[in-house]
Amino acid sequence: MTAKSNGLHSSPANHHPCPPTQARVGHDAERTGLSTRRTCSTQDDASSELRRGAPPDGGEQPAVSAFQGRQALARIVRLVLVLRDWASKSLHEEQQRPDPFLERFQGPELQTVTAGAGNDLEDEETEEENKKKKWQIFVVDPAGDWYYRWLAVIAVPVLYNWCLLIARACFSDLQKTYAVLWLVLDYVSDSIYIGDIVIRLRTGFLEQGLLVKDLKKLWDNYIHTLQFKLDILSILPTDLAYFAVGFHCPELRFNRLLHFSRMFEFFDRTETRTSHPNIFRISNLVLYILVIIHWNACIYYAISKAIGFGEDTWVYPNITDPEYGYLTREYVYCLYWSTLTLTTIGETPPPVRDEEYLFVIFDFLIGVLIFATIVGNVGSMISNMNATRAEFQAKIDAIKHYMQFRKVSKDMETKVIKWFDYLWTNKKAVDEREVLKNLPDKLRAEIAINVHLETLKKVRIFQDCEAGLLVELVLKLRPQVFSPGDYICRKGDIGKEMYIIKEGKLAVVADDGTTQYALLTAGGCFGEISILNIKGSKMGNRRTANIRSLGYSDLFCLSKEDLMEAVTEYPDAKKVLEERGREILIKEGLLDESAAEASMEGKSMEEKLGRLALNLDTLHTRFGQLLTEYNDAQMKLKQRITVLESKMRQQDLEDFFSDSSDSLLEDEEKALPGGRQ
Repeated sequence: MTAKSNGLHSSPANHHPCPPTQARVGHDAERTGLSTRRTCSTQDDASSELRRGAPPDGGEQPAVSAFQGRQALARIVRLVLVLRDWASKSLHEEQQRPDPFLERFQGPELQTVTAGAGNDLEDEETEEENKKKKWQIFVVDPAGDWYYRWLAVIAVPVLYNWCLLIARACFSDLQKTYAVLWLVLDYVSDSIYIGDIVIRLRTGFLEQGLLVKDLKKLWDNYIHTLQFKLDILSILPTDLAYFAVGFHCPELRFNRLLHFSRMFEFFDRTETRTSHPNIFRISNLVLYILVIIHWNACIYYAISKAIGFGEDTWVYPNITDPEYGYLTREYVYCLYWSTLTLTTIGETPPPVRDEEYLFVIFDFLIGVLIFATIVGNVGSMISNMNATRAEFQAKIDAIKHYMQFRKVSKDMETKVIKWFDYLWTNKKAVDEREVLKNLPDKLRAEIAINVHLETLKKVRIFQDCEAGLLVELVLKLRPQVFSPGDYICRKGDIGKEMYIIKEGKLAVVADDGTTQYALLTAGGCFGEISILNIKGSKMGNRRTANIRSLGYSDLFCLSKEDLMEAVTEYPDAKKVLEERGREILIKEGLLDESAAEASMEGKSMEEKLGRLALNLDTLHTRFGQLLTEYNDAQMKLKQRITVLESKMRQQDLEDFFSDSSDSLLEDEEKALPGGRQ
């Protein structure tokens, strides 16, 4: 009881050393398998529970084992929950944390969209309301992944109908043996057809570059097309005639073949999306040929059935013969005959009846077209697959002929051939500018940045530059490959380019070419000193070091004209380059500080003169504006004076006429009384 009371009265909040009784209980728990790493309070609770639940006949071991199992299960559950929360949190952070280099280049609009999406997810009430309205505004984007996946789904029943309807209609054993399976598959495909019509009614289209979501416009856009009429015909319930003629007439469902456009649309989109278009084109061509051979085999069997099996040497042999009387042999024999006929190989029994002759003639014509199609398409695909290699090999052959004609040494010829081999082996033979020339500058820059991201992130001048300058510089970079031992630049040469190392190692060597001063690796850049024309440089625009390639090196080259054109509108980046160049020149003792200060003073004076000229231009502009305003005011004043003068003249004339009329009236009044008298 003492041990029990000690176990019950110990407070879990007190982190004091365990009393002897608790230690003894803990020792018992350890002996039965409990973990000794628990806290004292946990041991007290565990020991008290064990003592309360222990049977009087010494059955303590099963109770302890059961308790141990529950504790272990609870630990596992807690561990799984913690790991799940940590994984979801880490995944969420990774999704929310794009590459900072790309983030700065792409701009803040993506961040705004992401933040808005996060707020929508947090607002549960808004999300529920949106779910209610989803169907009302549900419009499928024809350029989206969901639409492409649906095309893959609808292509399956279309291909099923095109392959199996004709086979079931011609081979009656195939239809009767698996009748229930065909009924299930038929109505599953019908339901997918109906769903496809609903999807088509809600498939958007672009109008002025924006996706139209007005349901009335979407319906009008689909209903007034020929495809809508074909889709409606393809789901007409013609199989209701089963009740009149029986369930073994699958030819009643031939209207399902009118839904073929979706399969072709899926093939077209797959050819656009796949990374191996030539392989897909060959596979697609083989599929078309197999379908044609399959249909021809089924028609041959149907004609043989109509004429009578074994009636002559051309038709299918008599099915009463056990060798030819089962389904597999029937189909394989007809498929073999169809393949021989359509591939114009021959070696088939000659036709006997007129209708047989006509069918064979038609097959031969189809076979000629198929053979021409196969030869043309396969030849075109093979030439396309080897186009890059053929073009590259033509360049090598031209160089070889030139070197042989000019009698170039064998060592130089071997070096050139090895250089070409390196380009082809490492997949560097493609001219990126030629491949991407049809893309706009924005997309070309994004592709170049994503492809060469790891290299560009290491370049110091790109880490803090503006996105616009980054685009201009990336578009002007030209890849170059140097062989082992090649000098990229020599000390004293005129500098016309700067270089950025993409891959490989370069050494800064002495004039003897063997002593190494430094090692340059991927992400480094050099050559900017000689093209920046830094004031005070003793070397002027000449190279200040010898740089040699240790192995094959891939570099990006940026010419002086391109660099100056790019940094003209970005003076901060130009200052960064000039400061770095000055640091290197000072370190090597190649900077004349007095000349640099004089140039800085001259530059400051030039800046002052520039500001003065700018102020004068501003004053001149303001003076011109004031002069224009003065002329306008003067013109308005003259117009007002002219109007006033005209009004004054009119007033004077009116006064004159009024005075003269008054005087005439007075004279008449005076004259009238005198005459009367």
